[in-house]
Formats: sequence, structure tokens, C-alpha cells
Amino acid sequence: MALLNSLKQRHRDLDVAIDSLVATGSADQLQLRRLKKEKLALKDRIAKIEDDSLPDIIA
Repeated sequence: MALLNSLKQRHRDLDVAIDSLVATGSADQLQLRRLKKEKLALKDRIAKIEDDSLPDIIA
């Protein structure tokens, strides 16, 4: 669970960083794109970890 919490915190931190860059209006587009890509990768990794932790239920 520590890994999952760490990933979620990093995702939130990236969200704040992206919002801050956009709000200043001086966002470097390459940097912004890299941050968004990292955030999306974290989201996918978090989703996979959460999915893997749930038991398979056959209905």
C-alpha cells in the first residue's frame, strides 16, 4: 500500500505542478507535455495496481 500511496501523491503533485504552469501563462509546452505524459502513466499504473488488488469475481 505504501507504493500505491506514493504513486497517488506523485500524481497529485504533478496535477498541482501542471495547474501552476498553466496559470502562470509562461508554460514551456515541451515541459507541460512531459508532465502530462508522466501523470497519465502514473494514472495507468495506479489503476493496474488497484485492479490487481481486487479479487476476480466470476458471476
